[in-house]
Amino acid sequence: MGKGEELTTTKYLIHAQITANGIVEKPDVVGAVFGQTEGLLSNDLDLRELQRTGRIGRIQVNIHSNSGRAKGDIVIPSSLDRVETAILAASLETINRVGPCEAEIQTLKVEDVRAVKREQVVNRAKEIYKNMVESIGPASMKMIEEVREAMRIHEISEYGDDRLPAGPSIHTSDAIIVVEGRSDVLNLLKYGIKNTVAVEGVSVPQAIGELSKKRTTTAFVDGDRGGELILKELLQIGDVDYITRAPQGKEVEDLEKDEVLVALRDKVPTAQFLANHNILSESDDNNKNHNKKHDKHHSKKQHKKFNKEPEVEIEDDEISLMKDMLKEFEGTGSGAILDEALNMTKEVSIEDIYEEIKNIEGTADTVIFDGIISQRLVDVASKKGIKKLVAFRSNIVKKPHNLKIITIE
Repeated sequence: MGKGEELTTTKYLIHAQITANGIVEKPDVVGAVFGQTEGLLSNDLDLRELQRTGRIGRIQVNIHSNSGRAKGDIVIPSSLDRVETAILAASLETINRVGPCEAEIQTLKVEDVRAVKREQVVNRAKEIYKNMVESIGPASMKMIEEVREAMRIHEISEYGDDRLPAGPSIHTSDAIIVVEGRSDVLNLLKYGIKNTVAVEGVSVPQAIGELSKKRTTTAFVDGDRGGELILKELLQIGDVDYITRAPQGKEVEDLEKDEVLVALRDKVPTAQFLANHNILSESDDNNKNHNKKHDKHHSKKQHKKFNKEPEVEIEDDEISLMKDMLKEFEGTGSGAILDEALNMTKEVSIEDIYEEIKNIEGTADTVIFDGIISQRLVDVASKKGIKKLVAFRSNIVKKPHNLKIITIE
């Protein structure tokens, strides 16, 4: 792009190619550009005057000869506006002689210098940010984690006379998730799951048993022997509707967000779990007792189940989490495409959101944006396999069965 001092006010660079039927030099080309465009355009676009006032820069020519013919490149820096620059670029193609030789000039492109600079800024910003992240020392990371931990601890509530660690929604949610300890509650709280309660040991408190009889209950235990023991105890004193476990050898407190979501989505009814796992090894009596207990309390839960299988317990909290994420986009005129674990894969603007959804490739799960869900967006999202659309309002006539619409209103 030439010397930096010549391009301090440059907006565009006109790139052209010249071919001549003879040997010509750089001064010949520059002279032809000035001479053959003189009087062609208005006085406002006279090249000599524009160069004198600094509105175009020095004309750069790189030309070489071979076999009695000359070929080269011309670059003209311009600080004119877009229209004037385009006119100037087109005028170069009227030149048909350079010196004593016939010649042809073809404009190849007009480069937006500011776009190039913006790209440089973005790339440099990424590099600076990466260095900032890498420069954070262990002490700083520990401090950050302490603050995050403090915020999560602040949200923890207690349940019952035993003051069991629980999420803030444990008193109001129709569905609960029973976990082993306080660390499990903290980890799930970090991912926006607030309807949890911990048994705090192998001996399950009676309060948990009573609560499980009133709520739709999922047991979420560790993938080890300890998790089996807790599950046995919980099945004996409580009424568990669904069971899920952490991956083999892992504990709930160590799971990442995607592992938590997958585990809760893969939960199975208690009867099915017991049929596939030999948890109650003593006999089938415990299983039968559990089924009788489940029948006894089925009517108490009937108003929550509406005569059909309840949805995954995480759903209420996942929707709440997505609504919180939506509020972050309020007034920005933008949105995001999320994967199944609710990680952002791409940020998009509202103006381009239809095309972005239309061109989605891969495993996109959710589209969230600051706007209104239209029927057009619903149709294209359904075709691309999107499972959830999240926005502030919707204005649709027909909703496909494979697509969930989530709005603030």
